Amino acid sequence: MTEPAHDAPAGDVPAADARAAAAPATEERRAPLRVNVVTIFPPFFEGPLGLSIPARAQAAGSVEYRLVDLRDFTHDRHRSVDDYPYGGGPGMVMRPGPFFEAVAHLGARAPIVLLSPRGKRFAQEDALRYAAGDELTLLCGHYKDVDQRVADHLATEELSLGDFVLSGGEPAALAVIDAVVRLLPGAMSDHDSAYGDSFYGRGLSGPSYTRPPEYAGHRVPEVLLSGDHAKIAAWREWAGRRLTARRDGVPEPVPDTPRSRRARGRVAERPSPPDRPAAGESHSEPA
Repeated sequence: MTEPAHDAPAGDVPAADARAAAAPATEERRAPLRVNVVTIFPPFFEGPLGLSIPARAQAAGSVEYRLVDLRDFTHDRHRSVDDYPYGGGPGMVMRPGPFFEAVAHLGARAPIVLLSPRGKRFAQEDALRYAAGDELTLLCGHYKDVDQRVADHLATEELSLGDFVLSGGEPAALAVIDAVVRLLPGAMSDHDSAYGDSFYGRGLSGPSYTRPPEYAGHRVPEVLLSGDHAKIAAWREWAGRRLTARRDGVPEPVPDTPRSRRARGRVAERPSPPDRPAAGESHSEPA
């Protein structure tokens, strides 16, 4: 059997813990985060992992990628990874054997993640958890489904990007990798920007603007041009909460301004209305 791990060129240093994601390069480093991807399409990853932030993290020695071809763990001349489902029905199901053998060959430790629509929704807290670890293994399904024994007895968790169906687990795995490795040292030129991202201890972040200050009659909010950093920070906090409320379909927050504070004060000071009498009752004094 040929060596199934297709290693992308890697450096020789660290995978940071979540807090060190914004640490300077001079901080103590440890071994790189090892990302294993088990897939029937290793070439799907070669281009994206060689570009931009995933490539930068690798060049900095913060991550190493191993792309494992699932077909290298088959035992028939057709290198089949799928078969008909027990009980009948449409579509093909991926066999358990190649997944178990590939993970055993890697000697992979938890987390071993099956990308699946049945999984819990992937969130920023998961990216932080993986970035703080030493190893991450992603199992990519394809066809109709993956044999349930992979989820029950091999994967340590299942993750989904949302309630929609992809042609395979590869696009989801790539999204997870990108979210994780951007938190590692050397991946981003400005690590502080990661702390301003949406979902980093908050809901959505506030909107961003750049030059020119006016375009096609649309102006940048004046507060962002004011130079008052306290007001800018407060505005961004409020704008982020407003965007989060709009997305979630809940009432939008009221901006914290002198006028809104006065209005809230007036509402708080207003006396409560008297109880309405029930039918047949009267509030007139008894004779």
